Amino acid sequence: MFLFTKFVPMSDTVIRVENLGKKYIIGHQKQERYTALRDVVSNQIKSLGSFIHPKSEVENPNVEEFWALKDVSFEIKQGDRVGIIGRNGAGKSTLLKILSRITEPTVGRIKIKGRVASLLEVGTGFHPELTGRENIFLNGAILGMSKVEIKRKFDEIVAFAEVEKFLDTPVKRYSSGMYVRLAFAVAAHLEPEILIVDEVLAVGDAAFQKKCLGKMEDVSKGEGRTVLFVSHNMGAINQLCEDAIWLDQGKLIVHQSTENVVSRYLTKNAHEGQFLSDNGIANVGVDEFKLLSISIKNIQGEVTSYIDFRQQFFIEIQYQINEYLPYCRVGFLLSTTDGITLFESYDTDGHNLKTPRQPGKYIIKCKIPEKLLKPGQYILTFNAGIPSVKNLVSLESLIKINIEDTSGDSLSLNIKRKGIIFPALNWESVG
Repeated sequence: MFLFTKFVPMSDTVIRVENLGKKYIIGHQKQERYTALRDVVSNQIKSLGSFIHPKSEVENPNVEEFWALKDVSFEIKQGDRVGIIGRNGAGKSTLLKILSRITEPTVGRIKIKGRVASLLEVGTGFHPELTGRENIFLNGAILGMSKVEIKRKFDEIVAFAEVEKFLDTPVKRYSSGMYVRLAFAVAAHLEPEILIVDEVLAVGDAAFQKKCLGKMEDVSKGEGRTVLFVSHNMGAINQLCEDAIWLDQGKLIVHQSTENVVSRYLTKNAHEGQFLSDNGIANVGVDEFKLLSISIKNIQGEVTSYIDFRQQFFIEIQYQINEYLPYCRVGFLLSTTDGITLFESYDTDGHNLKTPRQPGKYIIKCKIPEKLLKPGQYILTFNAGIPSVKNLVSLESLIKINIEDTSGDSLSLNIKRKGIIFPALNWESVG
């Protein structure tokens, strides 16, 4: 049983979701085989039986139930900026489509107070044959705004979208970037109480993404409107959102402050100090390349996940090549727990290793200098591949590295500093 209610007294709560579920029926293709006369007779008898006893449950091996969302409950208050994160297929877009009334849930209760504007995919709510100008008025009318209200915001929308030259061109001739710019400008400026934005902003260029994030922040802080934002960019989520919802396989894992949720999400499957591929058996990768292990080692050569920031440490990678590779590079990406990339490095950077790789077992090691990383927790992602040709292995958020400050030598070192890195720079007196 599903109930969708709008404009209900909930104090400052604008969205309340209770035990929400969305079920799909998935059909599987039946494997074709030779059909004998006995099969035809058997199928006809089964059909007759289901006709005589329609209420009896007849199992269909070619049909499967899939719950995109199951037992999801949360509340969002007016003016909140909430990020929704999770892996592909976690149920994020399904949730937004239900909140936007694009699709209907199977079970649960939703209460929403205020008008909702959604930007879920390129071209949502736009008519391709209408011009940009006409679509602005169409979207405003859909949101329940008067013509006077739309005219009052019209110039701001056009200026934000930067599509003045093409305002009277049918939007079917717009590029995906132009589509997104105009769609976001319309959704953000036509004064909805709730703004829902999916990963669609990834289509735009970096400058426009930054502009959109700034606008969403203004809409929330300055105008008291509520923003729901789905993105795989943890940096953007961390920058914009105060709280975050983590979905996994259709279930709500946690709804807390963004810092806590993003940290838990990125470190969920990360190993402490070392990753072994089934105890060293080469089965992670493709036929020609297998990852054996990755280890974090201190200056004594010991495997550990805790490193003193005053000491250098090493990232050691073991892998197996089974076929000749004319070009190959192996390396890693290091990021903070809130999704900010620090740097990436590959074994081809130092030119000590030849890019053509013969079959065999390889052990490589990268040295990370002392006093480079600030005390805190970091995440290592592994990459191996042939650039612009083939990705051999990519394992995200594989290992956690904890950098600690155990010095106590100087008060200045123990004061929390701004910035991402903590380089040991040389100072000298020149006068």
